[in-house]
Amino acid sequence: MRCEVQVPKVLGGGELVLDDGRLERARAELAVLGAERGPAAPARLVFAATHIVMQDDYAEVPHDLATPVPAAALGRHIDWDATAALRVRLDRLGFGIAEAMDTAQRFHIGWENALGLVEATGAAGLTHGFLAGAGVDHLAHVPDEDALVEGVVFQARAIQAAGGMVILLPLVWLCQQAYDEDGYVRVYRRVIDALDGPLFVHWLGAMFLPALAGYFPGDAFRRILALDPAKVRGAKLSLLDDALERELRAELGARDQLMLTGDDFHFGELMASDGHLAGGQPAPVRTTSLAGSTVGLGDFSHGLLGIFDGIAEPASLALGFLAQGDPARYLELMGPCEELGRHLFGAPTQHYKAGLAFLSWLDGHQPNPMLALHEERARDHAHYLEAARLASLAGVFTNAELAAERLAQLLGT
Repeated sequence: MRCEVQVPKVLGGGELVLDDGRLERARAELAVLGAERGPAAPARLVFAATHIVMQDDYAEVPHDLATPVPAAALGRHIDWDATAALRVRLDRLGFGIAEAMDTAQRFHIGWENALGLVEATGAAGLTHGFLAGAGVDHLAHVPDEDALVEGVVFQARAIQAAGGMVILLPLVWLCQQAYDEDGYVRVYRRVIDALDGPLFVHWLGAMFLPALAGYFPGDAFRRILALDPAKVRGAKLSLLDDALERELRAELGARDQLMLTGDDFHFGELMASDGHLAGGQPAPVRTTSLAGSTVGLGDFSHGLLGIFDGIAEPASLALGFLAQGDPARYLELMGPCEELGRHLFGAPTQHYKAGLAFLSWLDGHQPNPMLALHEERARDHAHYLEAARLASLAGVFTNAELAAERLAQLLGT
């Protein structure tokens, strides 16, 4: 169905077309491929980092990004059922869940609520499993390195107890204390030695969290990943630097470690084989083991991305084509998704979650577009309009009529 929304003159005027039928041909084509070739093994390991949903009455709560709020005060306004439903939907579309990451506003909601997300996700019996971020946000104050290490280990063990794999979140304290390369390596070595695997290491750029400027000084990242490859199974890179990611994943692959791209600008191409992008053949695919599953290694990245929260429908189809040996169709579907990602993650990048919640609300997956501390107010109507347009072109919407009704409601038209 195609639905049109009248845009006010102050926002450019004209009509915005929302279409929920853009993926029908792709679904039919993939169904035929599957029938001809049989079920295909997943071509990539992909985790969707997912946001949280707030209760409707949160609209009247005067929270804002400039004022910290106790975890308990935020937790009572989280719509836990709707939040869980988002994760179940993504699991049904073939994605693992990346829990309690920045997409879930981890740096705002606190460990108490993050642990609630982790335990709820672990209890959901998801087919594709989950991993979650371990940090030290349960500590009001980090007095020294020993407390830092013990804090990360504490959270990691709680995640593992809930059935999840662990990704070691960046530790702002190391920046605050101006640790050098050797100091970073020492801290991570202590954490890794204290835990069972599998573990992943997250490198988050300052565009997502300005306090992380200068993280992993020198060769700290490379040295840490080489400490214990049997236990540290890979890394998530969120630097929006595709050239560096390709360089680092080659080093990881030589040790049978995985690169999980966190590049919301270039993810489609990074998850394709470089050989296909160059018009040739990809390098031979090797395999490694992760938590009892066999995972491919080659000239490509796997994925752990917030954008998959917003492009689950088209991305699921695209990955299906890739698994069936049709990289051209994969890239055709992923191209518009990358365009949407570049918009949603545009500066100031840390507010990308607003667009994800907005699109989820438009398509009927949640009752409102609010985020914790009302981060939805950090983007303007023009941003949301462009998000809706690009989402329609990417095939995100499954209910264009509802999306048009809600968009008109937002615009007052």
